[in-house]
Amino acid sequence: MWQKFLTSYENRRKANQFFLLLPATAWLLIFFIAPLLIILVYSFLEKGIYGGVNWVFTLENYHDVFKGIYWGVFGRSLWLALLTTVACLMIGYPLAFFIATRPTPWRNILLILVIIPFWTNFLVRTYAWFVLFRKEGVINTILQSLHIIDQPLTLLFTPFAVIVGLIYGYLPFMVLPLFATIEKFNFSLVEAAHDLGANDWKTFMRIILPLTKRGIIAGCLLVFIPAVGAFITPDILGGAKTIMIGNIIQNQFLKARNWPLGSALSMIMMVIVLIPVFIYLQVSADKQLE
Repeated sequence: MWQKFLTSYENRRKANQFFLLLPATAWLLIFFIAPLLIILVYSFLEKGIYGGVNWVFTLENYHDVFKGIYWGVFGRSLWLALLTTVACLMIGYPLAFFIATRPTPWRNILLILVIIPFWTNFLVRTYAWFVLFRKEGVINTILQSLHIIDQPLTLLFTPFAVIVGLIYGYLPFMVLPLFATIEKFNFSLVEAAHDLGANDWKTFMRIILPLTKRGIIAGCLLVFIPAVGAFITPDILGGAKTIMIGNIIQNQFLKARNWPLGSALSMIMMVIVLIPVFIYLQVSADKQLE
C-alpha cells in the first residue's frame, strides 16, 4: 500500500514538472530553435534572383565567407567588443562594489539609476550620442565656448564614438551580475585578511577578486556577446568607416537580399560567440567537480 502511494506520488510529481516546463520548452522551440534551424538551412542554399532562396544545396556561401573578404570585419567586431567588455568591467566593477556596500535605501536608489536607461528605447539613446558627438553638437560647442579648442573635434563616425556608444548601451549588463555577486560576498573575510597583515591591494587580489569571479565572467559574457553582433550603434555612430559584422549581416538580408550569405555569416558569428560560452561552462563544470 505504501509502495503504491509513493509510486503514484512520484508519477504525479514528474507529470507536474513536465507541465511546468512545457511553456518554456515550447517558447524555446518556436522562437529560438526553429529560427536557428531555418538560418542554418538557408546558409546551404542558393540566392534567389529577386531575394529569397533557391532550394539547391551549395557550399558557396561558406566559401565566400572564408575567402578572407569578411575576416577584417570579423576582426574589427571582436576587437571593438573586447575593448567594450574591458571598459565596462573597469567602470562597472567599482560601481557595482560601491552600490553593494551602500545601506539598503541608497542601494535601491542607485540600482534604479543603473536600470533607468532601459526605460528608453535603445535607438533613441544611441541618437542622443549622435547629437552629442556631431561637429555642431553639445561637446564641441562647450569646448569651443571655453576656448579649449579652436576647431570642432571629429568625434562622430569614428571607432571612439562606436566604443563609447557600446559602453553606454551595455554597461548595465556588467553592473547587475557584478552587484548580485558582490552583495552576497562575506566581508568578514576582508577583516580577517587585514588582521593577518594583508593590505588593501592584497586583500582585493587574493580574497575579493577570486570570490567574485563568477560575476565578472557572467558580466563579460553578457556584454561581449551582444557587442560582437551590434549593428545599430556602429551604423549610427560609426557610419561607413566603422562597419561591424552585424552591419554586414543586416545589409545582406535587407539591402543585398542575399539571405544565404547573410545566414552563413550569422552561423559563423554564432560559432565564434559560443566559444567563450563553452569555455566558461567547461571551467564551471571543472570547478564543481573539484
